Amino acid sequence: MTNTQSQDFLWGTATSSYQIEGAIGEGNRGVSIWDTFSHTPGLVKGGDTGDVAIDHFHRYKEDIKLMADLGINSYRFSIAWPRIFPNNMDEVENQGIEFYNKIIDELLANGIVPAITLYHWDLPQYLEDRGGWANRETAYAFAKFSRVCAEAFGDRVENWITLNEPWCTTYLGYYIGVHAPGLKNLEKTVAAAHHTALAHGLGTRAIREARPDVKIGLTVNMANFLTDSTDADTVKAWDLVDANQNRWWIDAFMYGKYPQCLVDAYGENLTKVFLDGDGELIKVTTDFLGLNFYSDGFIGKARPTDNPMSLHSPYPYDVTANMEMPEALMIGRTDFGWPITPSGLGNLLVRIHEEWPQIPALYVTENGCAFNDEPQEDGTVQDLRRVKYLEEHVASMQSAIERGAPVRGYFAWSLLDNFEWAEGYSKRFGLIFVDFTTQKRTPKQSYYTYQSIIKASKA
Repeated sequence: MTNTQSQDFLWGTATSSYQIEGAIGEGNRGVSIWDTFSHTPGLVKGGDTGDVAIDHFHRYKEDIKLMADLGINSYRFSIAWPRIFPNNMDEVENQGIEFYNKIIDELLANGIVPAITLYHWDLPQYLEDRGGWANRETAYAFAKFSRVCAEAFGDRVENWITLNEPWCTTYLGYYIGVHAPGLKNLEKTVAAAHHTALAHGLGTRAIREARPDVKIGLTVNMANFLTDSTDADTVKAWDLVDANQNRWWIDAFMYGKYPQCLVDAYGENLTKVFLDGDGELIKVTTDFLGLNFYSDGFIGKARPTDNPMSLHSPYPYDVTANMEMPEALMIGRTDFGWPITPSGLGNLLVRIHEEWPQIPALYVTENGCAFNDEPQEDGTVQDLRRVKYLEEHVASMQSAIERGAPVRGYFAWSLLDNFEWAEGYSKRFGLIFVDFTTQKRTPKQSYYTYQSIIKASKA
């Protein structure tokens, strides 16, 4: 029996609070950095915001019924920090607690195991006003938030993810500036990179103290970085890019330190925020690693540069102009323009297992694609490109399991079309089509394909 045929294997879907909930003025919810960012003219395509999103706040029962019909046995969702601590870190908002209690109880009533992500990018604005993730105190605030959620929900929730994609939080938010809070500051970026690792360590300890019987992990977005060059500059650039995205947070919780090439590259920007004892604080036993995979990356021939803001490159190599992957290395592109490289998922899972064999379990916590297929005249949504993407990536994951990777679950991104961050509503990742005007839900062909994959695994 393969892993995916085990009754313990989790077949799920994933969402995040700001992308689906809406109802930003209900339940005494506070303001998040994404409220501020999306309401700032010119930062989100079409001027879109998450004010309404897809109204999951009011439609969660309908959405959970769609999950049950899909046949998933787990659902990964995130807690909106501003719903729990809306105005400060001293007062818990019980309306926020009760909202997530209702979701958890509804999931369990439908035979679906809840998996909670504590931080999926919607930091309370009052914390950002004090420096956000560049401020060390945010890591301690996160630990308090983690403890409160574990105490409130840990009697029914076994699987906990501290942070979702801290690379995106750090580099897209503080360095490249395309995500909230929209900064372009290397000093703050390095501080945020360290403080998110610190938050995982502190948050994990807080959850364990409150609920010693639960399982706790971290979700990272990783990629295989392909290259067609072996010259010295490219090899150095590859190592730095790979360390930056793939190794920083794992090395932190595994070894209590960061890749040496980045320690050298960041210099004083890192040493001034890495305090005595931090090595022990960021090192923490983690029960599983969540992997978000969308595509492989590419690093072409690197060139030395004096530009400190090169994309992916807070170090002296310019790979910005060389991130375009040759057509021969992929099988197509999504509507986002991202390469489609299904073999990369399996290869990455095997790499993680071989490079960090002490990690006992792996979950594919996100995997999906943006294709903007619309309903046809008969009302069906024939998203056949997504069907192919789904089938090929599940097969790639299966190949990794056969090669020994301890994969325990797969969560398709995403259950529903939703607010896609800086892209607004212009990109659709859902297995379910959402009419953003009427909020009508229509399962796509990929929904039924995933339903069949899940059924076949139980045969």
